[in-house]
Amino acid sequence: MTAPRAIHKAFLAKEQSEGVGARVRRSIGTASLRNFSPFLMLDHFSVSPGAGFPDHPHRGQETVTYMLSGVADHEDFAGNQGTIEEGDLQFMTAGRGIVHSEMPRPNKDGKPAIGMQLWVDLPEKLKLCEPRYRDLRAKEIPTINVDNDKVNIKIISGQSHGTDSVKDLAYTPVWMFDITIKPGGKLNQELPAGWNAFAYTLEGSTTFGAGEEQTTVGQYHNVVFEQKGDSIVAEVAKDAEEEGRIFLVAGQPLDQKVVQYGPFVLNSQEGVYQAMMDFQTNSNGFERAKGWRSEIGKSMAH
Repeated sequence: MTAPRAIHKAFLAKEQSEGVGARVRRSIGTASLRNFSPFLMLDHFSVSPGAGFPDHPHRGQETVTYMLSGVADHEDFAGNQGTIEEGDLQFMTAGRGIVHSEMPRPNKDGKPAIGMQLWVDLPEKLKLCEPRYRDLRAKEIPTINVDNDKVNIKIISGQSHGTDSVKDLAYTPVWMFDITIKPGGKLNQELPAGWNAFAYTLEGSTTFGAGEEQTTVGQYHNVVFEQKGDSIVAEVAKDAEEEGRIFLVAGQPLDQKVVQYGPFVLNSQEGVYQAMMDFQTNSNGFERAKGWRSEIGKSMAH
């Protein structure tokens, strides 16, 4: 019998500006939640036509982008280009250095592109690895139904109720699920012991925990769980007017110091200074940044 994890804290992800004209609800990487290894940042983004995230650098982390609606293009200084559509994911390892642009493609109906972006720390020994990309298409993601079809689980990475995800896509071990719970439905999702875990509430209200420890949480909140326990219990009331949808993520904590300055995430102040110098001098991984401008970001160049 599994022991459900208790909630450590739950808080609203407040909307703020980011990039050029984009709006994000940031939860991890704010005063409300820092140092939640291996997670560095979580943004729930909404990007209207004409807005986006033009050319910018990274070093020392992995980013996971999950499109909930709309389409987004990406391009980097190594000549990599691609597009992810609704339900697709892109896993990018920045490693020793990357400069890229992430731009939504204007929707014909004018609606914004919406998605999640999660930054995951890299183990110190992999901080300066070669950059890489992996795309995961919606059709590749195993999907199961449990609790008499009242709970739908997209297994982006990890395992659920005997079904495994397609492959490991990040260097740092992470499990990730997109879960929809109908009114009256209940989920019991096992997670690896000792991993840090959170659930971001995309839609509706969801009740977490068991017995007297139950807490009902509304939309756009990040629910952070205690490490103790080996499962997450979540349900939606029978009389609820809408489904609950959550983005559930768990990751193996890294026993290392985190020193971050914007898009540079290293293990020491010296490492951050070096990253800034390398970027400014187009060296040690940033050689190809010299004179490079993305095609998709040129519309925003001033």
